[in-house]
Amino acid sequence: MLFLHLLPILAPVFIATAIGFIWARSGADYPSDFIGRLVMTVGTPCLIVSSMASTEVELASISRVALAAALVLGTTGLLGYCLLRIKGLDVATYLPPMVLPNNGNMGLPVCLFAFGEHGLALALGYFLVMILITFTMGLAVVAGGHGPKAMCKAVLSQPVLWAMLVAVGLLLSDTPVPLWLANTLDLLGGFAIPLMMITLGVSLGRLKVKKLKRSVSFSALRIGGGLAVAYLVVGALGLSGTERGVVLLQSAMPVAVFTYILSLRYERDYQEVAAMVVTSTAMAFITLPLVLAWVLHGVAP
Repeated sequence: MLFLHLLPILAPVFIATAIGFIWARSGADYPSDFIGRLVMTVGTPCLIVSSMASTEVELASISRVALAAALVLGTTGLLGYCLLRIKGLDVATYLPPMVLPNNGNMGLPVCLFAFGEHGLALALGYFLVMILITFTMGLAVVAGGHGPKAMCKAVLSQPVLWAMLVAVGLLLSDTPVPLWLANTLDLLGGFAIPLMMITLGVSLGRLKVKKLKRSVSFSALRIGGGLAVAYLVVGALGLSGTERGVVLLQSAMPVAVFTYILSLRYERDYQEVAAMVVTSTAMAFITLPLVLAWVLHGVAP
């Protein structure tokens, strides 16, 4: 019974990811850079505005999830930094993949299928916090120190931020979206999640893993550590229901693929990061059903 209950939630994610993986392994062309920019500059912003405008989610609910996300990522970042300093490992290489979860490619579809449009709207709130941290502290850590001006420019250039501001404005003002615009946003936002999942599979199929020595333990820290910290945070904030479920699920996601791109761009040990991305994602295929079953049991009335 449990398997049949989880199958409609996880099957679309796993199958779409497998399609991308097989596509990459077949040698067929897939312009990941173009599709990634298309998803982040068009699809995801439209998805944010469309989801916020079409659901009955309260701004206070999104704010609580966003606060929880900031506390979870901030705490895991502090703990990860201390651990790396104790172990004598390179902070710029290992800290971002330990802290930043794959809230987009994997987290958004899982929350959508688990909790519906309401869950997707809350998951987008968590996703936005992760994006802000990635392009501020994450970028500063990997690049070896970025000035406030550069970090501000990196954040303000992200269309997802402006989309969230527009969505919040619509929620606060209770402004209805014209039907022609709502249909356009639904259409353009509709391709974001499928392409995220397929692109994740392509990335996994293309990554060349050459270093696995520490990837298993660090992957376990990313998933298990994130979940443990999230459990403490939702308890401290008194979150329940879908809010609790979304925070726990988003915190238990594997390493974000974007951390590999950053490590490659700034000449860190990208092979180690690639190993963590692949290993943690493979691990998530095992842990995610367990976490999801636990979370849904806690959300159920």
